[in-house]
Amino acid sequence: MSQPIIQLTLQLLLTIAACLQSDRAGSSENAARAFHDACAQQAAVGDSLAISGRDGWLFLRAELRHIGAGPFWGEAAARGSKASSPEKADPIPAICDFQQQLEALGVDLIVMPVPCKALIYPDKLGGPANVRVDTVHQEFFRELAAKGVTVLDLAGEFIKDKARPDSPPLYCATDSHWSPYACELTARSIKEKIGSPSWLTGKPDAFEIRQETRVITGDLSAGKGSEQLEVRLVSGAGAAPLEDKSSPIVLLGDSHTLVFHAGADLHGTGAGLADQLAAELGTAIDVVGVRGSGATAARLNLVRRARTDPTYLAHKKVVLWCFAAREFTEAQGWPKIPIHRGK
Repeated sequence: MSQPIIQLTLQLLLTIAACLQSDRAGSSENAARAFHDACAQQAAVGDSLAISGRDGWLFLRAELRHIGAGPFWGEAAARGSKASSPEKADPIPAICDFQQQLEALGVDLIVMPVPCKALIYPDKLGGPANVRVDTVHQEFFRELAAKGVTVLDLAGEFIKDKARPDSPPLYCATDSHWSPYACELTARSIKEKIGSPSWLTGKPDAFEIRQETRVITGDLSAGKGSEQLEVRLVSGAGAAPLEDKSSPIVLLGDSHTLVFHAGADLHGTGAGLADQLAAELGTAIDVVGVRGSGATAARLNLVRRARTDPTYLAHKKVVLWCFAAREFTEAQGWPKIPIHRGK
């Protein structure tokens, strides 16, 4: 057995012991801290893209590094961030600035980070199965809420759903993305968050829905592993489109807005968040998704649209900003980006 494998095995055993000890003490905070420390240790061993967990589950090394970084805003921001400069490490100023710019244009912003896979399934890495370990993110969301930013805390919904005996997987076991079922669950949470404003004039029967079994090869499996997923497939009824740039709803973000929607290596079409959201709301969605950073590249794409077409944002009502939570530390930075020139 190689030295890195021995080290990783020992770290996993330490994780289990620490978490069990924390559980016995009745302290979820200690259990969370022990799990965060173990993630940091695992991320530091080796340089492979993926780290193996239990039952064939694979985890992105960068995600474990993010979990192990601890608080990532305020004075602590520069400590664990991969930002190109300390001034761009703290995500809060950029998020608040973006929210304020959109608010001035009459557009609501809902920030909805995709929870880290390991924080929803810590048991797949030897962590506690019944303790909520996303304590750092919960604190961060409270900070944003105190500054007037609307946050959709998906982790709470995911953990609640995961507790059901018949709950489908919320993440792909061999991929860095969430599952089609998680997209479906998220779409329902968004619908509840938005409510029934007068501008939402969707039709319940605008789209057709059917179930499908899909086999994917996950991006963490190095092309060697596949898994089977049950998906809710959405298609337009007649000529109804699933995407429309004139939609009042913008889905902005990274590849989590494109997976199961954009096709090719993103595991097909018709079952991603945009599709599920269109089905729930009865209306097409304007998708501004990128394969790069949901922190910066996605915002830049939105800005380009707004600058190319001065009327682009005039009829928008809500921007749903969806990106991997690991971006809080793993992005190259969180600069403020003016939507219009001269701002």
